Amino acid sequence: MILLPFDRLPEIFQNDEVKPYYDVLYKKRLSLCFKRITDFILALIMLVFLLIPMAVIAVIIKLGSKGPVLYKQERVTKYNRTFRIWKFRTMTVGADKAGALVTSANDNRITGIGRTLRRFRLDELPQIFHVLSGKMSIVGTRPEVRRYVDRYTPAMMATLLMPAGITSLASIKFKDEDALIGDVSDPDEVDRIYVEEILPQKMAYNLEYISRFGFRRDIKLMLSTVKHVFS
Repeated sequence: MILLPFDRLPEIFQNDEVKPYYDVLYKKRLSLCFKRITDFILALIMLVFLLIPMAVIAVIIKLGSKGPVLYKQERVTKYNRTFRIWKFRTMTVGADKAGALVTSANDNRITGIGRTLRRFRLDELPQIFHVLSGKMSIVGTRPEVRRYVDRYTPAMMATLLMPAGITSLASIKFKDEDALIGDVSDPDEVDRIYVEEILPQKMAYNLEYISRFGFRRDIKLMLSTVKHVFS
């Protein structure tokens, strides 16, 4: 996992708010290398064990509702680059055009099997392929859509010094995010609640992760994720 020299980063990163977080990561370049190697090895192992379960999930989704098995959407990862994330489809086709980009409690766009997949985070399994390609990491800031990244403060951009992750401290703390948003149906209000109330709190956890980044801490977050998924 190569970290560019500060003066070669995209201009949006070259500010006084990002620099302290960059300095932390620069001092831990060896740990970043171990992180990438571990990501690749673990993703390969997971793929071997999860290939059949993923195939079963794909069949259930296909039989349960009309539409593709995978949901693809542009998200933002390292250095503010966009990529198309893969997730098992948990909502009706065209759901992102019929409401907010985040879900609220009792969102009627979520399919029956989709609720179960989301509860156990099984919809995230296809992202193993992104980890293999290096677009994502197992632990890191969850990738946001461009609309929300454009609302980042200068300091929040520091979360994009590393690849987006499948899990993080913020995603564990906000595993019931839709319940926090509440039963709100107006898309504009859902967006407002997310951007003004939830996103800043999540970013605080994400920035704390970078400021305390360490290989051992990543392992602990992986184990904590497993614990919270099954608790």
